[in-house]
Amino acid sequence: MQNATPRVALVTGAARGIGLAIAKRFIADGWSVGLLDIDADTLSRSVATIGEPIRAVALPCDVSVAAQVNQAVATVKTRFGRLDALVNNAGVAVFKPLMETSEAEWNRVLAVNLTGPFLTAQAAVPLMAETGGAIVNITSISGLRASTLRVAYGTSKAALAHLTKQEAAELAGLGIRVNAVAPGPVDTAMAKEVHSPAIRADYHDAIPLNRYGLEEEIAEAVFYLCGNKASYITGQTLAVDGGFDAVGIGLPTLRGQGRNG
Repeated sequence: MQNATPRVALVTGAARGIGLAIAKRFIADGWSVGLLDIDADTLSRSVATIGEPIRAVALPCDVSVAAQVNQAVATVKTRFGRLDALVNNAGVAVFKPLMETSEAEWNRVLAVNLTGPFLTAQAAVPLMAETGGAIVNITSISGLRASTLRVAYGTSKAALAHLTKQEAAELAGLGIRVNAVAPGPVDTAMAKEVHSPAIRADYHDAIPLNRYGLEEEIAEAVFYLCGNKASYITGQTLAVDGGFDAVGIGLPTLRGQGRNG
């Protein structure tokens, strides 16, 4: 049942993939949504496909630029008059060894993945405080467990998990809960392009549920944390990863025996 006064969410990195799935999940429950992304053309097309011109608005924006973030939140306030949920999904990755990662690459990853959520929270909190609400930061399993080629990405996501706790501690008094969702391998269009058959087989073997996650499964976890049923949950990171983080490395042969035994 849709509310007489729809609640409002702001989702960053919403032009495609997980961000777009999250936005669609809110729309499906009657929320209005601001979809924010640096890729203005793709964002415009994605918002058009949603087919809800009254309840979905495109917000072209670089989350690492404070002035753009402030303008996006101002647009949400003008358009909808309130903000009940902020989902910080926008992110970039550089998959290189430590010694091959440039300072510029390091700075850009940290600017988008860590400074971006900091700036969006600063911009959104005054409006969110009027009604209370929830912030969900999209971290990553790479922020919970280290692996090669992720020195910038993994570090940014680990820091974002701690920012989540800092925000939860400070914003509780304003009626704002703050949690994180840490996806494991997800079957996005990008993953399908860059993960070779060998990599996919390795992930399947390492994940107890023996598959990649779906964008919609991440969206459901985010939607839950933003809703009233999660009203006593704050400062937490929920791994949505098929058990990937829980089991560590393990031996492939023994895992196979465990599945078949």
